[in-house]
Amino acid sequence: MTATSSPDPGATRRLFTVLSAVWGTDRWWLRMWDGSGTGEPKMPRFVLHLRSRRALDRLVSDLPDRGFGRAYVEGSLDVEGLHAFLGHVNDLAMGRVARLLPRLVAAALALGARPDRRGLPVEAHLRGRLHSRARDREAIRHHYDQPPEFYRLFLGRTLTYSCAYFATPDTDLDTAQEAKLELVCRKLRLQPGERLLDIGCGWGSLVFHAAEQWGVHAVGITASPRQAEWAAQELRRRGLEGIAEVRLADYRDPLEGEFDAVASVGMVEHVGRRGMPGYCDAVRRLLRPEGRALIHGITTRPGTQGIGAFLNSFVFPDGQLQEAGAMVTALQAGGLEVRDVESLREHYALTLRNWVERLEAGWDEAVQLVGVQRARVWKLYMSGSQVGFEQGSIAVHQILAVRQGTAGESGIPLTRADWYTSAQRLAVEV
Repeated sequence: MTATSSPDPGATRRLFTVLSAVWGTDRWWLRMWDGSGTGEPKMPRFVLHLRSRRALDRLVSDLPDRGFGRAYVEGSLDVEGLHAFLGHVNDLAMGRVARLLPRLVAAALALGARPDRRGLPVEAHLRGRLHSRARDREAIRHHYDQPPEFYRLFLGRTLTYSCAYFATPDTDLDTAQEAKLELVCRKLRLQPGERLLDIGCGWGSLVFHAAEQWGVHAVGITASPRQAEWAAQELRRRGLEGIAEVRLADYRDPLEGEFDAVASVGMVEHVGRRGMPGYCDAVRRLLRPEGRALIHGITTRPGTQGIGAFLNSFVFPDGQLQEAGAMVTALQAGGLEVRDVESLREHYALTLRNWVERLEAGWDEAVQLVGVQRARVWKLYMSGSQVGFEQGSIAVHQILAVRQGTAGESGIPLTRADWYTSAQRLAVEV
């Protein structure tokens, strides 16, 4: 059987049957590399297109998700209706893969599959000890050191790479991101002249917003050279020298002085469970007494810390999610008092929906900037993450904590009334 010979119809049907059992639906269409197919022909929920037999080689090599990811990224497999398809690739489906694996492999082998575990150029290949500074730098650079123009295609005007804050599902993304930046500043209750540290500042959106709108001296740190370079240029363009700064640094590096507030938005996922004690200790050490910290991070259900083989290989090498309760416990064990915990899960689903739509609208430019394989990585990763937030398998939490004063003072007002009325009004007016 050659790589281009027509597949046996009976074997195709057996593959469709076992995949339908895995995904819990038979209302889809399987299209083979010669144009033949089987399934629901009239109104399929999605179409899985095996463009070559190589897709089967990938699928049987590294189940459940990395083999599919490699096939999708290299283009030997495609999906029409990706969001609907990923809605069926949920935790239940992943559990059924193990039970149905022998049947799935047999069906693929009958169609001529030959296992192929070779990686792709866009996968990460890290060296050194897990979460050592050198290895963490490699991991950060793999994900973030792409042209800023690529990220701007889908992140929008603010270049904010974390979930936005939507007043309504139809709120414009840029408006919602401005509202999120404002909400973070309101939760931290910043005052003019205070010092703010943003750990994992990305391209500097929170640093710029806090300095321009709240009159604080904002310091941002990032481990990505390209982010630091771009943010420093943008800072000068905005005329914020002497008011704000962005440094290429690690949160474990020595930083002079204490800060009135520390923000860490979308960075804790890179720390890992074992790194949390040191991370929380650093946050406490950097805060003055009665200083406030806001930790904003993606969280998971109890017992599911991993991010999956596909994300670990292609997107977030060494990334690890934690339960919200584990993060609260770690902050408390680090000497901080947790004052508020809020889930913004639905907001991240809406954010990702916007990002995917923008990436698709700018697809040709994205491919020109980073190549077709990396562009496909981002489309698959963001589409899958959107489904995860929609279905509740992952969430995102904002945790506000304080470093108490010597007599237990928190400096926190009795109510949260100043947070949401103003933030919601901003979401409408920006």
